[in-house]
Amino acid sequence: MSSLEIVALGALASLLAGLSTGLGSLGVFFLRRLSPRLEDALLSAAAGIMLAASFFSLLLPGIEYGERFFGNGMIAVLVVITGLLIGAVVLELINRHVPHEHFISGREGPEPDALSRIWLFIIAIALHNFPEGMAVGVGFAGGDIGNGIALAAGIGLQNIPEGLAVSVSLLTVGYSRLQAFGIGTLTGLAEPVGGLFGAAAVAVAGPLMPWTLGFAAGAMLFIISGEIIPETHRRGYETLATFSLLGGFAVMMFLDATLG
Repeated sequence: MSSLEIVALGALASLLAGLSTGLGSLGVFFLRRLSPRLEDALLSAAAGIMLAASFFSLLLPGIEYGERFFGNGMIAVLVVITGLLIGAVVLELINRHVPHEHFISGREGPEPDALSRIWLFIIAIALHNFPEGMAVGVGFAGGDIGNGIALAAGIGLQNIPEGLAVSVSLLTVGYSRLQAFGIGTLTGLAEPVGGLFGAAAVAVAGPLMPWTLGFAAGAMLFIISGEIIPETHRRGYETLATFSLLGGFAVMMFLDATLG
C-alpha cells in the first residue's frame, strides 16, 4: 500500500469516526437532559473503549513495529514508552495553557477574555477528539487495514455517547436543540484533522510509527485518567462507572480481536 493510500485511508476513517459524534448528537432532539447516572455510564463506557484501543491497537502494535525497525525488543519498548510519556505531557501542557470548560468540574486553564462559553465547550471536546483522530490515522500505519478499521470502529462507537452528552449538556445551559446538535457535530471534526496528521506522519517516516503510536496512546490515557474517570467518579456512581468502563473495554477488545 502506498503512502498516499495510507494517508487517505487514515483521514477518511477518522472523518467517519468523528461524524459519529454527530450521530450521538441527534439524541438532543429526543431528550432534554441525561440523568447523572446515565451520563456517567455512557462516558465511562467511552473511556473503556479508549482504554482498550490504547493497549491493543496502539501500544502493542507500536512495540511490534519498533522491534521490526530497531531489531531489539528492549529498545522498541523504551521508544514506545517515551512516545507515551510525551503524548501525556503534551496534553497536560495544552490543558494547562488553553482555556476550556468541563461539563462537571467546570473551567480549566487561563481565564478567557474574549472567548464565550460556547467556545470553551468546543475547545474541551476538540482536545479530546484530536488525539482520538490521530490514533485512528496511525492505526493504518504500515498498511495494517484491520487494525485501522478496528480503531475507527471503536472510536466511532465511543463518540456516540460523547456526542449525546455534549449536546444535552449544551441544551441544559440554554442553547437550542439545533445549536446543540450543530456544536456537538462540529466537535467531532477535530478527529479527521488528527487522523490526517497521524497518518501523514507515519506514511512519510516509517521509523516514527513506534513513537507516534505511543504518543497517541499517551494522549488518550491522559484523557481517560485525567479527565473522564475523575468526572464520572464524583457523583456517587463509581461502581456503575467502573463496570461501564469494563463493558466498553470488552467491546473494543472484541472489535480488535475480530477486525484487527
